[in-house]
Amino acid sequence: MKVHYGIDNYNPRKFSVVTTGTFDGVHLGHRKLLNKLIQTAKEKEGETVVVTFHPHPRLVLNPDLELKLLNSLDERINRLQEAGVDHLVLLPFTREFSRQSSLHFVRDVLVNGIGVGMVVVGYDHHFGRNREGTFEDLEEYGLTYGFEVQRISAHTLDEINISSTKIRKALAAGELAIAHEFLGYDYEIEGEVIRGRSLGSKIGFPTANIKVLDHHKLVPANGVYAVEVELKDEKAFGMMNIGVKPTVQESGIQNIEVHLFYFSQNIYGAKVKIKLKKRIRDEQRFDSLDALKARLVEDRRQSKLILGIK
Repeated sequence: MKVHYGIDNYNPRKFSVVTTGTFDGVHLGHRKLLNKLIQTAKEKEGETVVVTFHPHPRLVLNPDLELKLLNSLDERINRLQEAGVDHLVLLPFTREFSRQSSLHFVRDVLVNGIGVGMVVVGYDHHFGRNREGTFEDLEEYGLTYGFEVQRISAHTLDEINISSTKIRKALAAGELAIAHEFLGYDYEIEGEVIRGRSLGSKIGFPTANIKVLDHHKLVPANGVYAVEVELKDEKAFGMMNIGVKPTVQESGIQNIEVHLFYFSQNIYGAKVKIKLKKRIRDEQRFDSLDALKARLVEDRRQSKLILGIK
């Protein structure tokens, strides 16, 4: 996949099959749309083009909202590449850009910028200033500028429409299994290993403290998770705690700590990718360090069973 930063860096193709959107999570609903995009491009002997925006429009239009996202920009790019997209056009989203009408967006971006041959959109697609543009508007613009338009229905699991918002809510509530079902993959956190207070080492469970790289990244609900970790071109397994460590500190500050199994390398400063496999339990306050240690032993046993390791 070729990534084009800005419409000026894209050279129009002979026949471009285009879709637009934010694609946070690149979940199964997005994948249905992308699969249709790819199938149509093959039938037309053309190429697929995804037009998306950075930063996320809601972060620009509602900066006080504190929106948390399912993907960092790099994660979103990687997911779209894995989906098989030919071209990704990243448009810088600003307040000025948000004010352009649906007509101007179609004319300046899709027609003049990309040379669109066909647009494929989801069932609830809106575009342009205040989301004024509808599917019917897109069809009219297609007649004016000579491109085709296709719309696909909502992708459902158990009659529940998939959306990025529903996945965010599931993760915030600790419903990791639901989030994974909607995403179609394990939720990930990318971070840097930083120094902590070494409290885990004192009870036989040394941990790597993680600083999340993207401050807009959604961190799931507090609790203990079985995880798979990629670091230094290696794969490791362990258990992760997200929370405020109520048994050993009173600050109330959220921490992310990973205890790796069968791993003793010094990885301070390393970049890691953490795949959350299963949520084991809520974070708890224990009456003593001995009680905490006993619970961690059980967490480790459960994590190993989940991860399929001894």
